[in-house]
Amino acid sequence: MNKNVRKAVIAGNWKMNKTRPEAKELIEAIKPLAENAGCEVVVCVPFTNLETAVNAVKGTNIHVGAQNCHFEKSGAFTGEISADMLVELGVEYVILGHSERRQYFGETDETVNKRLKAALAAGLKPIVCVGELLWERECGITEEVLGKQCKLDFFGISPEDMRKTVIAYEPVWAIGTGRTATADQAQEACKYIRDVIASIFGADVAEAVTVQYGGSMNAKNAAELLSKVDVDGGLIGGASLKAPDFGEIIKAASV
Repeated sequence: MNKNVRKAVIAGNWKMNKTRPEAKELIEAIKPLAENAGCEVVVCVPFTNLETAVNAVKGTNIHVGAQNCHFEKSGAFTGEISADMLVELGVEYVILGHSERRQYFGETDETVNKRLKAALAAGLKPIVCVGELLWERECGITEEVLGKQCKLDFFGISPEDMRKTVIAYEPVWAIGTGRTATADQAQEACKYIRDVIASIFGADVAEAVTVQYGGSMNAKNAAELLSKVDVDGGLIGGASLKAPDFGEIIKAASV
């Protein structure tokens, strides 16, 4: 991490877990662990838990994020939630383009780009996920995949808005598998993403953009991953559901 030029962000992606009482209980357990955090702490909870989470974090330094939003402001989109609806609830962050959304729900770089523009227009802070499949890494095209995703996902975004956007590098082969990219692999990919952003928006913008690592970051490997200069935090899956583990990751990012 390089906190002198950009913010470190630790965001928990709870995925489809926790009822409202369970969400409140977990947030209460996280509160004292995040009290003196030297990084931004975010909990990205299911839609049904958003109001509970927003109320639970009042008066703390914990921020609430959603796990998706639609690109239209309103209309006949059964089951979808707009960016304005999230803002009205008091939500600050939103995850976009997670590999599970791409894999199971037909998300494409085009729809991620549209959702990103809608989120920024509404005043949300987007966390945009990019990452390669195992097959793509084995074929030696990781950089091509990451470059393409960045160029498409951030197409038409202003430099000012790019500065407000967090990028999460999530190698798909490491999400929920227990496999983790080595610290050097994470650094290499995050540095490449930053180089792509620099080629589009300029070096100053690239240096200001937070690039997280996601993909089985946990209490044991967080410190090593976060020691890399271009790894600016983490998008945490399973470990974010256990307050002590999440607290250890927050601690590692607060050094």
